[in-house]
Amino acid sequence: MANARERWVTFDCYGTLIDWRQGIGATFARLWPTAGSSGLLALYHEVEPTFETEAGLPYREVLKRSLCAVAERAGLPLAPEDESALADSLPSWPAFPEVPGALRALREQGWRLAILSNTDPDLLAGSMRQIGVPMDLALTAAEANSYKPAHGHWNAFFARVGVDRARHVHVAASVFHDIAPAASLGLTAVWINRLGERSDLPRAAELRDLSELPATLTRLLRP
Repeated sequence: MANARERWVTFDCYGTLIDWRQGIGATFARLWPTAGSSGLLALYHEVEPTFETEAGLPYREVLKRSLCAVAERAGLPLAPEDESALADSLPSWPAFPEVPGALRALREQGWRLAILSNTDPDLLAGSMRQIGVPMDLALTAAEANSYKPAHGHWNAFFARVGVDRARHVHVAASVFHDIAPAASLGLTAVWINRLGERSDLPRAAELRDLSELPATLTRLLRP
């Protein structure tokens, strides 16, 4: 359980710490070299949440069903042996360049770090190796028994850690999966708006990437 002075920052992983667009785009380019990845990424972003409504479904299966749905809707061939291509490639998806340095700076400032992610434990372990900075806690859809934007990850986090919510900040890129539920839960949130999107949802800060996150969190919540 947390002590009274601990400060915790929780992160979404894919899109916030790990460059999922590059990872998924590279898989699309390998499978369909002439299709153009930007339209397929938009289609993937549309179909994936439809499979995350089934709480007990492993994320490997979410990835498989999403890839099959993209292929079907775009009229692209997908061999049976390639249906698991996204899950197979996920552990190699790279961290954004500024992420390791920002996370190391946060640890030096005394922050406890956690990841709350819509994935499977073994897949997240591969991504944490890409990040290369130790986490104090990692909670996946398996532990939460739900996929964000459901509140299971945050419920599990607060039950596990017991931190005062005034000593916690959530950091994420996805409005749908993270910023909206954080707002409904009354959490302090920092939106990592890498794509220049627009939203009227409340957030304590909005950043282009994690470069200024250590200074921003110190301003929001001093030791």
